Amino acid sequence: MPVASYADDAQEIALIKAQMRKLAAQVEAIEQRQAHKQHGGTPHVAAGKGPGTATHVADTVPAGATGVGGAAHPAVSAGVFEPAIRFSSDTQPEHAKEMLPLKVRDGARERAAFEWMPDANQPPTTKSTIDLSSASPQAITQTAVDTLPPIFSIGGISVRLGGFVELSNIWRDSNMTSGPATAWGSFPYANSHNHGLSEERLSSQLSRMSVLMEANPSKSVRLQAYVESDFAGAGVSSNSVQINGYVPRLRQGYFTFTEKDWGFHLLMGQAWSLATNYAKGILPRQEQLPAVTDNNQIPGIVFTRVPQIRIGKDWNQKYWLGLSIEDPEATVAFSGNTSSGGTLPAAYGDTTGATVYYTNAGGVLLNSTTQYTNNPVPDIILKGAVDTSFGHYEVFGLARWFRSVAVAPGATTAKKQTSFGGGVGAGMTMPLGTNKLQLTGNVLAGDGIGRYGPTQLPDATFNGQGQFVPVPEIMGSLGLIGHPTSSVLLYTYGGVESAGRKYYMGADGRQYGYGVSDLDLGGCDTPPGVKEATCSAQTHTLASFTAGGWWHFMQGQYGSVMAGLQYTYIRKFAYTGIDSHGSSVTPTASGNTVYVTFRYFPFQ
Repeated sequence: MPVASYADDAQEIALIKAQMRKLAAQVEAIEQRQAHKQHGGTPHVAAGKGPGTATHVADTVPAGATGVGGAAHPAVSAGVFEPAIRFSSDTQPEHAKEMLPLKVRDGARERAAFEWMPDANQPPTTKSTIDLSSASPQAITQTAVDTLPPIFSIGGISVRLGGFVELSNIWRDSNMTSGPATAWGSFPYANSHNHGLSEERLSSQLSRMSVLMEANPSKSVRLQAYVESDFAGAGVSSNSVQINGYVPRLRQGYFTFTEKDWGFHLLMGQAWSLATNYAKGILPRQEQLPAVTDNNQIPGIVFTRVPQIRIGKDWNQKYWLGLSIEDPEATVAFSGNTSSGGTLPAAYGDTTGATVYYTNAGGVLLNSTTQYTNNPVPDIILKGAVDTSFGHYEVFGLARWFRSVAVAPGATTAKKQTSFGGGVGAGMTMPLGTNKLQLTGNVLAGDGIGRYGPTQLPDATFNGQGQFVPVPEIMGSLGLIGHPTSSVLLYTYGGVESAGRKYYMGADGRQYGYGVSDLDLGGCDTPPGVKEATCSAQTHTLASFTAGGWWHFMQGQYGSVMAGLQYTYIRKFAYTGIDSHGSSVTPTASGNTVYVTFRYFPFQ
C-alpha cells in the first residue's frame, strides 16, 4: 500500500515535486556525460528505460570507472545509477479492491491513511463528463457522480464529489407562493384572489451537492455509500425578506452492497422508490427521471424518495428482480373538515357518527407542525425488469396498509381499523429507430396510491364506521426525448392523474367521502370580493403538457455550464357538484408555468 502523502496545499506540493524531478534528471544527465568524457565510452541506456530508471553499470559505464580525484564514480560504487526522485503519489496505487482501510502488522492495527488520488498519466483534457445522449441524463436528474474520477482516498475507500450550483427564475400565471417546486394540485379556482395573479421568483434552493464513497474488498464485492443534499428545506426562521436563509435537506442517503458473481444487490437508506421508473435495471442512480426543471417533476410520474430496505437479483445484468420495504405515509381527504379526533357525519341508519383518530403531530426529530398518519407496516414493492437491445421494460406490484383508531357509532371504546390497498404498474424506455430519439412512459393503477404521484391526490377517505377506504386511482405519463446535437436535449411530456369515487350515504341523505356529487360548488367560479366565496371542490383529474430543453453551452477544465427552459400547462377538473339553484356545476382551473434555469457543474 503506498505511503500516505500529507499536504495542506496539494497544488504547491505538485509544483515542488515537478521541480525536484527536473533537477534530478539534470544531475543524472551530467553524471552520464562526465562518465562518457572520462572513459571514452558511450553511455547506453537499456531499451525501454529512461532517466530515473535503475540500470546496471555494465549497461552504462565501463567497469573500474572513477570519478573526480580518482574516487570511484558514484554510479559505480553504488552498482547502479541513482534513480530520479520519486514520491509515493507518483506510484499508481493498487486498485481500491485490493486496498483495505485497516491492515494488521505484527498483531497491531494500523490507521487508515489519507491520500490524494494520483494524477492521470494523460494530459488534461477539456472533454466534459456530461452526457446528454440518454433519455434521463444523470447530470440533470441526479449529479452524475459515478462518471467522475475519485478526488481522494482514505485507506481503501475512494471518494467522489458531485453536484451543481443552480439559479432558476420561476413564473406562474396564478400565485401559489411556492419556490422551485410546483404543487400541481393546488392551482386556485376563480373564487381565489390568487387566481390570475402572476407570481415570479428567483431561487438557488435546488443547488445540489453529493458524495459517493466506494470500496472493493474483493474482486466481486463492492460497497458504496451515497449522500445527496440540496437547500429546498424551510426552517422556522426561513424567509425571503432580506436574506433567503433556506436550510439543507436530505435528498438521498444510503449504502449498497453488491456481490457481482451472485448478481446480488442490497440497499439500505433513503433513495428513490423502487416504484420509480428505471432507465436500466433496478440499481440506484439509474432511475428514469424526466429531465425537467421543476423539483416536483410533472403530473403522472410515479415516484417517492423515502427510507427503504431493498434486495435485488440480476441474471447477467439483463433480467432483474427486486423487493423493497419502504417508509409509508398516507394522504387523506374527506368531504368535510373532520380533523383527527373529530366525529364523522352519521351514516344512513345510524343516529351518531364515528369518532376517528388518524394522525398525530410530529414528535422527536420529526416536524412538529406536520401531521403524520398511523402506519401499521411499510409499503411493499416487488418489481421485475428486463434490458434488451430494444429498450428497458418493467412491471411491479405495490401493497399498502392504512390504519385508523375509531369509536364506532353506539360504541364506547376505540378499536384499531386496518384497510388494504395497492396497485400494479409498468414502465418502459425505448429508442425510436435512432439513438437520437427515445420514448419513455409509466403507469400505475390501483387503490390508495395517491402519494406516489406529484399531484398528491388522496390515498384514502373514511366510511361511516371510521375505517379508511382506499380511493381508486390511475396515473401515467408519456415522454418524447430528442438529441439534435451532443450539447442539446429537447423533451416533451404528457401526464395525467385521476381519482375515483368512494363515499357513504349519510343519515341526512347526503354523500360523504371523496368524489361526492352533492357539494355546493356555486362559489368556485365567483370572483373574489370583500370575502372569498367558499369552494370545497374535490379534484377528479389533473392533466398536463410539458415542453422544454437543455443547452450545454460551456465546458472546460473549469467545469461546465448549462441552461434550461421549460413550459408546463396544467388543467384541473373537479367532481361535479351543484349551485344554490340546484344546477350542475363542474369547476375547472388551469395554470401555466415557465422556468429559466442555469446550472454550473464545477466537477464536470
